[in-house]
Amino acid sequence: MSTSPEPTLWLSTDTCALGPYRADLVETYWRWEQDPALLVGYGRQSPESLEARTEGMTHQLRGENIRFTIYDLSTDTPTPAGVATLLPDHSVRTAEYVIMLAREARGHGLGTAATRLILDYAFHITNLRMVWLKALAPNTAGIRAYEKAGFRTVGTMREAGYWLGQICDEVIMDALAKDFTGPSTVRAALGDSR
Repeated sequence: MSTSPEPTLWLSTDTCALGPYRADLVETYWRWEQDPALLVGYGRQSPESLEARTEGMTHQLRGENIRFTIYDLSTDTPTPAGVATLLPDHSVRTAEYVIMLAREARGHGLGTAATRLILDYAFHITNLRMVWLKALAPNTAGIRAYEKAGFRTVGTMREAGYWLGQICDEVIMDALAKDFTGPSTVRAALGDSR
């Protein structure tokens, strides 16, 4: 895995940090994206070549979407462990949220911690009023992690996805800025204890 000796970390907790999306990690991101469990979770049915992924990286780095590398801080060195993206609609101050974690990073609370940091960033830096996401209904572990981070289920799109070759529902979840409670890493960094 290609990493710099000291990655830039924008926001962090004891276990997790967010840093910039990095062109030098394109092969790592691509490897994570080809994991069958991730392909099933996104409802995507086809793999992508490294060449196509590398070509798409330039577009992603220049786009208006807000992308982060997620770092696992449970070891001595921050280790890239996933990617999170906010797809903003600036006209209504909302964004869709998408997260991808490496196989080895799943099941340890990192997804919940990273999602909470993303919401903190979205509400206190980007000044969004609402963040939403779609999850395939059988992805119960993902839905639980989103709930722990502050998302609520607000609806279902019936038979909108596929899970292991079977039609399934998609769960729609959202988080509102006014409901974002508890500690804020952004506010703490600014000395605001509210």
